[in-house]
Amino acid sequence: MIGLFDSGLGGLTVLQRVRERLPLVDVLFFADQAHVPYGDRTHEELLRLLRANLARLDEHGVDAIVMACNTSCAIAERYGWPCSRAPVIDLIESAALAVERAGFRRIGVVATAATVGAGSYGRTLRNHITGIDVVEVPAPALVPLVEAGLVTGAQSRAAVAEVCSHLPLDLEALVYGCTHYPLLEEHFRAALGGVALIDPAVVQAQRAADLLGDRNRTGGAAMTTYLTNGDEGAFRDAVARLMALAPGV
Repeated sequence: MIGLFDSGLGGLTVLQRVRERLPLVDVLFFADQAHVPYGDRTHEELLRLLRANLARLDEHGVDAIVMACNTSCAIAERYGWPCSRAPVIDLIESAALAVERAGFRRIGVVATAATVGAGSYGRTLRNHITGIDVVEVPAPALVPLVEAGLVTGAQSRAAVAEVCSHLPLDLEALVYGCTHYPLLEEHFRAALGGVALIDPAVVQAQRAADLLGDRNRTGGAAMTTYLTNGDEGAFRDAVARLMALAPGV
């Protein structure tokens, strides 16, 4: 069994990619909705939540932890990863691999305020790719919209357009620095035209498949267990709604 966690619903976009690559394994997905959004929390709070969430997944006996929260990865990049029994696959490292493989050099990153404030995306990308130009832009309004189910319509379109107005005009690619943002992709495409959009979850899922190897073909009952420390009824409804928007979740 592999474990994923996010502050809320955004991690379902990573789960979707994991299920595409690992259809047979058992998956435990935990949404820390009691503390969403993460983006406006202090680094000390976020480090405490990261430790608690890793420990929760370890207690369930997962074989690997596939991170579905960029903000937690940013905190770990800055302060170090807490101890975990299971190996952890870092989402920001996956983003850097995706950019490196695509060959882009003029990159934008849209992320939560905490992720941008930690500077982790810029450091990781520059460590992987010599001469890369990285512009990071905070988007604090977007996670609450997704958590409220407002992924279509004029309000979310205007919010994405406002974020994108702070990006340079000569971008080659934009990296989703938060797992909530792929659910707003139609608005990013409308705002950015032909700019390539990079979802780190694609490489994240590939790395998970590589780590598990033969266990993907021989073990598990293809069961997905969803947990939240928020409103369970609202969470069930949101999962069902997002499954309709993104088949495969």
